[in-house]
Amino acid sequence: MILQVSSSTCCFVSGSMGQAARYHQRVIRAAIASDDYSAVAVNTKEEDKGKEKLKLGGSDLVVTRLGIGAWSWGDTTYWNNFEWDDRKLKAAKAAFDTSVDNGITFFDTAEVYGSRFSFGAINSETLLGRFIEERKQKDPEVEVAVATKYAALPWRLGRESVVKALKDSLSRLELSSVELYQLHWPGIWGNEGYIDGLGDAVEQGLVKAVGVSNYSEKRVRAAHKKLKERGIPLASNQVNYSLIYRRPEENGVKAACEELGVTLIAYSPLAQGALTGKYTPENPPSGPRGRIYTPEFLTKLQPLVGRIKEIAQSYKKSPTQVVLNWLIAQDNVVPIPGAKNGEQAEEFVGAIGWRLSNEHVEELRALALDLKPVTGFPVENL
Repeated sequence: MILQVSSSTCCFVSGSMGQAARYHQRVIRAAIASDDYSAVAVNTKEEDKGKEKLKLGGSDLVVTRLGIGAWSWGDTTYWNNFEWDDRKLKAAKAAFDTSVDNGITFFDTAEVYGSRFSFGAINSETLLGRFIEERKQKDPEVEVAVATKYAALPWRLGRESVVKALKDSLSRLELSSVELYQLHWPGIWGNEGYIDGLGDAVEQGLVKAVGVSNYSEKRVRAAHKKLKERGIPLASNQVNYSLIYRRPEENGVKAACEELGVTLIAYSPLAQGALTGKYTPENPPSGPRGRIYTPEFLTKLQPLVGRIKEIAQSYKKSPTQVVLNWLIAQDNVVPIPGAKNGEQAEEFVGAIGWRLSNEHVEELRALALDLKPVTGFPVENL
């Protein structure tokens, strides 16, 4: 997960695409109105929901079909209204416990989340490690899959820097190894050395699988090829991907991942809350998100949010669950929404164990085509 910035110069939707979307929408609505179609959720027993799992790419690592992002845990720069306190700590702990209680055991963090350079912040890795340790004291048999990330900072050079950073992360997590280690973004230079470092980490037994994040199609192919030469699969590429940010579909990243057998991990799958229906033009998000999801943007978003609510009612689900399931329904995608508290985690669980119909998946995609999206982290273009 990485910070988004808005851009008035970046638009991936052309006028012709908007016309196509409206035509597609009319066709789908006609199909839905016919007697040949009805919305039916394919449900799984409640006790089996957390057992829905997916193998990450060509690795042997198997994770739950939905993970939990820990970007906000301990953060004081983007989330939490720039402060962290005991109440928020207890809420984050409840998010962790509720997730595990319901079988969601895949958690994503990073060394830069809750940076020590931020006043009052607590490192997200430290918190996650503490939560795992406290859980294991009560339930020694619990298994949690941890994914963390290496920050490709300009002064970090060579493969050794990757292994050293991973060892530092393991120290904060109080673990001997993690399930998935990812390069958080491509570096300005030294990327071949970073990929070598991932391979070294696997061979040293510090990690079960390796991945990248915010990588373009070209970079994904290069990383996949370099690791393959050592007999190591590239398990995943973590990218900004949601119903209203579908750039991975448009820039070749998603197609390349499917071709190479690399799983797409979707951060900001709820567009940082914009797709849940929680925010309106009269009630935009606070803090930095308010500069991205402005009242003007939220006004344009309302028709899509309204249709999501209608579809959610037909499945007896919440809008949040529909939006997450839209990603899950694409099979090789694992969304990792951020959970700040137990209530959010509980809602996320309801996104698995059923599937949107193909018709609804395509209808929502068509409706979203008319929106001018915000843009993601600039390194996506490197």
